[in-house]
Amino acid sequence: MKTPHLSILSATAIVLLLMSGTAQAGGNGNNNGGGNGGGLCSKATLKGPYGFSGHGEILGLLDSSNVLHAFASPSILDDVALVTFDGTGGFTRTDFGSINGVPKGGQTSFNPYQSGTYTVNPDCTGTMSVRYTSGGPVPAGVETDLNIVIADDGTLIKSMVYRASIPSAASAPDGYSCPMNCVQGVQESFEGKKILIYGFR
Repeated sequence: MKTPHLSILSATAIVLLLMSGTAQAGGNGNNNGGGNGGGLCSKATLKGPYGFSGHGEILGLLDSSNVLHAFASPSILDDVALVTFDGTGGFTRTDFGSINGVPKGGQTSFNPYQSGTYTVNPDCTGTMSVRYTSGGPVPAGVETDLNIVIADDGTLIKSMVYRASIPSAASAPDGYSCPMNCVQGVQESFEGKKILIYGFR
């Protein structure tokens, strides 16, 4: 006689758990990653150091209509970086990269002269903006903007560059040129993995 009663209680508990999960996953979409909207992710999801690796190509220049003006040949980019998130929308970054086999800016050590901001949506999508600052081998004002997806309980970040700009003039073989703050056409992806989890390496 107790079996139906237990079954009803179990079914009720399952429904309540499912409803709780649905509410959490849905969020209200209005918290701007602040962590109070009931979503799966917030800015606080990203806190501490992440090791990133990236690979891609710099293909040319983009005009104001997003038309690519290709370079004579693409430049191959490889990069490793340490990004430390503060949990509130900012980060510091140090990286070493090479373009066509030559270290970026001619420097063979890591470049800590960069910082950035990030956003996180309740559905675990978001953005990162990396800015190089003065003092390093890469000119101040170089900026890379990425769309990100946070996975594996906040320990993995997958990203694609959607905008890369340089503060100087540039031109392409087809005659297109920009006087300054040129936007590059790039095909680059980066992946970051959390270094410290619950105090363990």
